[in-house]
Amino acid sequence: MEDAGVIIGLEIHCQLNTKSKMFCSCSTDFRDNEPNTHTCPVCLGLPGSMPTINKRAIEFALRVAKALNCEILEEAEFSRKNYFYPDLDKAYQITQYDKPLAERGRLLIDGDNGERDIRITRIHLEEDPGRSVHMGTTDRGKYTLVDYNRSGIPLIEIVTEPDLRSPKEARKFLNKLRATLEYLDVFDSEKEGSLRVDANISIKGSERVEVKNISSYKGVEKALTFEVTRQKNLLRRNQPVTRETRHFVEARGITTSSRSKEEENDYRYFPEPDLLPLRVSDWVEGIILPELPDARRERFISRYGCSAEHAKTLTGELKLADFFEKVADNDPSLASTWIADYLLGELNYRDFSIDAMPVEHFRQLLSLLKKETITDKSGVEILRIILDTVKEGKSPEMPETIVSRLGLAKTGGNQVQDMIREVIAEQPAAVSDYYAGKMQALNFLVGQVMKKCRGRADPGELNRLLIEALKKD
Repeated sequence: MEDAGVIIGLEIHCQLNTKSKMFCSCSTDFRDNEPNTHTCPVCLGLPGSMPTINKRAIEFALRVAKALNCEILEEAEFSRKNYFYPDLDKAYQITQYDKPLAERGRLLIDGDNGERDIRITRIHLEEDPGRSVHMGTTDRGKYTLVDYNRSGIPLIEIVTEPDLRSPKEARKFLNKLRATLEYLDVFDSEKEGSLRVDANISIKGSERVEVKNISSYKGVEKALTFEVTRQKNLLRRNQPVTRETRHFVEARGITTSSRSKEEENDYRYFPEPDLLPLRVSDWVEGIILPELPDARRERFISRYGCSAEHAKTLTGELKLADFFEKVADNDPSLASTWIADYLLGELNYRDFSIDAMPVEHFRQLLSLLKKETITDKSGVEILRIILDTVKEGKSPEMPETIVSRLGLAKTGGNQVQDMIREVIAEQPAAVSDYYAGKMQALNFLVGQVMKKCRGRADPGELNRLLIEALKKD
């Protein structure tokens, strides 16, 4: 259920997956490079340097705006946002202010009380500042270093209306937005700092607080849950909520006071004199969007017969949806069930992505399950063996090899009948309890047979055969 009186709006900064920076030709691929090696006079803000606009970044931003049902403005304009901070080398950031690229969009999410649209206020382009590297935590560190490799990376900022009503809804919105960005191929979620969130949160009737430095999807829900609790506790003690900016300390799961909240006029925005206005609204017709998550979900339901819940899970991540389509040709229903109900749980437990599961191994596992060569229990055991082997950095065996090595083939026929007779003979007390109407005795007897066959019998069939044997007995 939504938290009564909670009002949340998000400002999401998404790093566009371009090869060069927003206003210069420096490479954005600096993941394993030394600090301050991917810089030039433009992204360092040296006197006399002149910015030039990255066309691909504009095209990527337009894709996002179109996918989020935004209105593209006839004219957009870059501005200077003036403030001093160590990671902002020019002492101003080139961004967009009163003339953004797009406005008035929406994104459909599964809210706390059913599906609903979250309104998008605006989408605008800007450059990323540098990166502050704190020696310790931000509130307790002894000193801070600055790396300008990230300075000038192209960002889009997506600003929502204050339509979210709980931390859980905020997480759902971000998950849906992330999936949409991945489907659009404008965003690489594996890059450090590729998506960062600032959240404005208040309790109805109280001041608004901005929470910054939220850098993970799970962190958003954790940060906002802490902040809701903090604000409610203040109000419960008849203390006012102060309008301020707070910093999320992910390692401790808390927010700490950072500074008083700036007003817009504190930034002294004015048009960027070195860049002409953008008139790119006529580009939109030429932008062809790929199949987006909602459309793919509907196709999975109609084409593969997936349940609505499975289809939603499978299309929530681009790589997961692609994986499903690679293994779904033989038995889509079996594939969707095993991916959504079994594989994802094992991957999450190991903090793995879907890339960790070899496609051919999973296809063979599904084939063994479809032929009823193995039981579901053995299938899960095989999954764990494969993923644990991958975790060790080794090449996993194929499922058929594992079945042969461990003797996991399903036990059936005369073998099961023999085991049932052995258990009935070994457990006379449980048999007597069954005849006395104690049905839990039947479960006990089934469990004893499963022990003998090491879980390689089908539980439903075993239950039926045991009842028949007890009748004859």
